[in-house]
Amino acid sequence: MPAQIIPVDDPADPRLADYRDIRERDLVGRQGRFIAEGKVVLNVLLRQSRFETESLLLLENRLAGVAGLVEAAPDGVPAYVCPAAVLDAVAGFHVHRGILGLGRRGPARDLDTALGALGDNALVVVLAGLANHDNIGAIFRNAAAFEADLIVLDETAGDPLYRKAIRVSVGAALKVPFVRAGAVEEIVDRLSGNGFDCLALSPSGGTAIGAYRPNRRRALFFGSEGPGLPEPVMRSMRTVRIPMSDSFDSLNVAAASAIALHRLWHGAGSAD
Repeated sequence: MPAQIIPVDDPADPRLADYRDIRERDLVGRQGRFIAEGKVVLNVLLRQSRFETESLLLLENRLAGVAGLVEAAPDGVPAYVCPAAVLDAVAGFHVHRGILGLGRRGPARDLDTALGALGDNALVVVLAGLANHDNIGAIFRNAAAFEADLIVLDETAGDPLYRKAIRVSVGAALKVPFVRAGAVEEIVDRLSGNGFDCLALSPSGGTAIGAYRPNRRRALFFGSEGPGLPEPVMRSMRTVRIPMSDSFDSLNVAAASAIALHRLWHGAGSAD
């Protein structure tokens, strides 16, 4: 059977507690849970994600339009249905999409175990010091488009399961496997020890990304906007750049990731 439809008409209903004050609670977490928002994202959570769905929260006037999502939900998952005034009071702002889901993160994965499970031609993305959730979400979306096998976040990177990151990623943050590791220097060592060619993307990189010819596992490192990757880290690996006009400084990290990942994607040389 599909999700269990449960009408709710009281914003104080305790069953909606995990959805309350969404923006503020995004900043402090919600005890191993996360909020997915919108029809496209919910479709990924319910059909392609490795995360468990605990419940749905839907506007009553959207119910007919999301019948497929309700059908795709695990058996017995509660789908709370309420009018707009109730949903807005619970969320703390007007939720114009009116389609929310509550997911559970599950146990953290170990980096060495994750790397050991990858194949000989694996592509890994490393985010070091990247805190902007728009950029994190966009990079996850690009990683899904170009079939990255794993994303590794250092100890200072933002949370890919932050509501805005999930939304910007159009659900890719729920689909592309990721792990959080320690300092970026340790990540370089562990990737190198697992047979990865580590590449630092930088405007000052020594090799044009189009000239790089991958012949084994490769890991592409992205730093934060502005500072980029630390110099000692870049000296420990091959540096690559995206050739561009001398009259402009650099690309946004999300845009740069799309170009670089396409270049390293195993399907880049296939016919259209």
